Amino acid sequence: MAMVSRMASAASLAVFAACTTATATAPPPQSFAFGPFDVTAHQEVVNSCVQITLHNDATLYVQSVELTTGSGFHHSNWLFVPETQYPGDDGTFNCADRSYNEAIAAAFGGVLFAQSTQSPHEVQQFPAGVAVALPAHSKLIAQIHLLNAADSALHITPTIAITPIAQSDVATVLSAISFEDEALGLPAHKDSQFTVDCDLSRVHYQRFSRNPDFKIYYALAHYHALGTGLTLEAVKPDGTAATVYSTTHRVGDALGGPVAPAFDMTGYTRLRLSCDFTNPRDSVVHWGVGDQEMCVFLAFSDSPANWAGGAIAPDPPGDPTVLAGGVMGYQHACTVIALDANH
Repeated sequence: MAMVSRMASAASLAVFAACTTATATAPPPQSFAFGPFDVTAHQEVVNSCVQITLHNDATLYVQSVELTTGSGFHHSNWLFVPETQYPGDDGTFNCADRSYNEAIAAAFGGVLFAQSTQSPHEVQQFPAGVAVALPAHSKLIAQIHLLNAADSALHITPTIAITPIAQSDVATVLSAISFEDEALGLPAHKDSQFTVDCDLSRVHYQRFSRNPDFKIYYALAHYHALGTGLTLEAVKPDGTAATVYSTTHRVGDALGGPVAPAFDMTGYTRLRLSCDFTNPRDSVVHWGVGDQEMCVFLAFSDSPANWAGGAIAPDPPGDPTVLAGGVMGYQHACTVIALDANH
């Protein structure tokens, strides 16, 4: 399920563990069925988790992930953890029964895949030689968000498939980036834009004695039904900006894809996230699940650190500035978090 708290910002940080064993040749693709799920008319399910043990004796370098769900499967974030964590049978379970928490799970392992909102079929494909590393004896785990807006029941039979490559073919192992703006307050009957401008240079210099110089390979936007677009920009110290990734797709479309060519952050010190919304309702819409909204950017990079942050608490959005076309613009302070990627 999408991130909904301060702790959950860190949930999208991939902490890729080192492993001494690795595959000499590419293992075959694997497909896993999970569920099935029966969702009654207008039902929402937010407290179910899924576990899939991979039974891998060596590191898997995953180059692509394919998720096939169908109508009613609203969203899911897929992490990898050691198979000894969250003990219990594979399949669906109540997240609370195993004390599952995305932030803690990310610290045990890392992020593999994030699903676009209500996208029934999606492929996360990295370029040749680029992969996420799943250590030996890993399992996949995800909190799933089901939402049936229809007047009739749904029977959902999803699958998730992974395609590994050989270690000898790996040139780049990926880490994760996640920024979000929880300080949402979409004004009624208005178009609005919410922006956080995040300076990575201070933390990057503290850790690596240099300014940002990593490349971004893949990006994914996450918003709900009122979202009309998301833009991520890289900004230089003089204010010059370049678009890293943008989408105007709506809920149900794939909101992620490769950044081709990979975007080089060299010379840029900030990431600026903006989400656009149209609220036709009579009430203000805030951060949350159900009929509320989100503004989240997820990405994979070759940085030696995993990056996260943004406006990571559901604070009031503040006073707006009227932008072109009468759009109500809101800006909020950004918190920057970095953790070693360990790859």
